[in-house]
Amino acid sequence: MRVWPLLSGVSGYDRAIARSTRRRSVTLRLTHKLLAGAVMLACAGLAQAATLTISCGTVGQDYDSCKRLTDEWARKTGNTVQLLSIPNSSTEILDLYKKMFASHAADVDVVIVDAVWPAQIGEHLLDLKEAASDEVKKHFPALIQNNTVHERLVALPWFADVGLLYYRKDLLDKYQQPVPKTWEEFTHAARVVQEGERQGGRADFSGYVWEGKAYEGLTCNALEWVHSDGGGTFVDNTTGQISIDVAKTGGAFDRAAQWVGTISPKTVLGFGEEEARSVFQNGNAAFMRNWHYVWDLLQGADSRVKDKVGVALLPAGEAGQSATLGGWQLGVSKYSRHQKQATELVMYLTSEKIQKRRAIEGAYMPTYPALYRDSEVKASSPFFGELHDVLEKAVPRPAAITAARYNAVSASIWDAAHEVLKGQTRGEEAAKKLKDDLSRLKGEQW
Repeated sequence: MRVWPLLSGVSGYDRAIARSTRRRSVTLRLTHKLLAGAVMLACAGLAQAATLTISCGTVGQDYDSCKRLTDEWARKTGNTVQLLSIPNSSTEILDLYKKMFASHAADVDVVIVDAVWPAQIGEHLLDLKEAASDEVKKHFPALIQNNTVHERLVALPWFADVGLLYYRKDLLDKYQQPVPKTWEEFTHAARVVQEGERQGGRADFSGYVWEGKAYEGLTCNALEWVHSDGGGTFVDNTTGQISIDVAKTGGAFDRAAQWVGTISPKTVLGFGEEEARSVFQNGNAAFMRNWHYVWDLLQGADSRVKDKVGVALLPAGEAGQSATLGGWQLGVSKYSRHQKQATELVMYLTSEKIQKRRAIEGAYMPTYPALYRDSEVKASSPFFGELHDVLEKAVPRPAAITAARYNAVSASIWDAAHEVLKGQTRGEEAAKKLKDDLSRLKGEQW
């Protein structure tokens, strides 16, 4: 057996051990630095991640769509998104926002904004003009203009909307009625179908359901009735002048009042969008006035009218057809603690790519004109191709011109119409009083 001699000084073996030890020491120090750097980067990432709260619509499929898309964005970015529960009524949503903004609450980061709200709550929203500079020119110009307050782009269009007439194709065929083009033809067709169905044993069947409750939805209906008869837009959207033709406005109100208790149930005076949709979707009405969002719901597996529904422009009055411009936008609260991430979320949700998906999957009307020429979008809904022109001609409510006073203006309009619908006053009397009320609200200027 070989015996290793006891070595003195620094042998080659000792030097090898020393070199190995130094290498391990350098490696350990480098590893520690890398681990420390990774921990710092991870912490930085966690610091940048945010929990955002967004208010989405609660009507129909709006909530589910928003939840699905915000979850997708959250997975891609590492952020978390919570959905704020909000009322169904647009009037109640606006009241909620005003209370939150008055206290500068940071509880919500992204808000859904009705087409008539930018001038009312714009001061509480971030200016998105710089962030959306490349996208602005791609949207319908009227929508960008609507969302611009004192040269600040306070919201980005999420989806557009217009008032439309839904009808039962099968029942019009059954009773040999054409799709009505005028209010007179419409009233006649609704009466014929209603009488025929009731004689067949359906005592609860109605000719027409619509938004007759005293709220913003009734203002939209009233604008369509009056404008189609040449009675003005209540307040001129350019000059701010009161534009009510008393005789024509009164006549339009009286015509609608004649529907209540005849072709429409008396309970229509308490209907909003969803109440009207429920009756129609359950097969209990021949016609319905509603927004575009209901189309996809009417074609759902649980719908009793699936594949039996047609869509048309609202009937024409003396001055032609009219449709109220609607739709929803997304804005960022200036009280948000996460403004950068909230802006990025808004840009994602309102992008052309996401709007195309929503158009195909949920029949939402895009705010990008180019998508109305997209073959996949057009194939997803039988009348998407026609909606481009309807949007360009749709009538806006006088929200921008009346600014902070619009809510009072709209309340005066729906109250006047509702009084006539209930039979408590005649159309011309209500129109004259409305004209005086709006003049008082305006004063010298809006």
